[in-house]
Amino acid sequence: MISKFKNILVLAPHTDDGELGAGGTISKLIENGTKVTYVAFSIAEESVPDGLPKNILESEVKEATKRLGVYNLIVFKYPVRKLNFSRQDILENLIKIRNNGNFDAVLIPSLKDVHQDHNTIAQEGVRAFKNTTIFGYELIWNNLSFDAQCFVKLEKRHIDDKVNALKAYKSQGFRSYLSEEFIFSLAKTRGVQIGSDYAEAFEVIRLVI
Repeated sequence: MISKFKNILVLAPHTDDGELGAGGTISKLIENGTKVTYVAFSIAEESVPDGLPKNILESEVKEATKRLGVYNLIVFKYPVRKLNFSRQDILENLIKIRNNGNFDAVLIPSLKDVHQDHNTIAQEGVRAFKNTTIFGYELIWNNLSFDAQCFVKLEKRHIDDKVNALKAYKSQGFRSYLSEEFIFSLAKTRGVQIGSDYAEAFEVIRLVI
């Protein structure tokens, strides 16, 4: 089924969220010839470790998406942890992107994600793309629950691509969920659920067929 998608939009509240939630799937989509557009809404300048350039995540997301083969990148600079104060602006951004994109599927954070920025992008993403197929990706450290309703079978090379992309975020290397061990463990866990070596799981928020 995934091969039927030709034009995918990935919505990432912060740089790295899209890769963390769907990096293997993005790799497989691009391998299959799908056009992927990646939108990051915050470069989290306020959260950058001391001693590093405040805009370092902007350069890191450019490198990370390039490593995955994504060349359609849009980066906004909304303040981290305050996206909910810019809901209308974000919705208008999304509508412009929608009107210019003709996307056949959208990847957003899970609607059950408790992080305020992630929840804002998920909700506004549904509002903007309510007539489009929408899948919610998992970021398990923020999900109180997650309905794994859709699985994308992946090969080791797709997870390798995901790990390689995430290694571009050198400023975030201290975060446990960026470790290669964790990335492979989660992919293996999801794979075991469907009898595959590796997989990523998604919630089916809207399916248009």
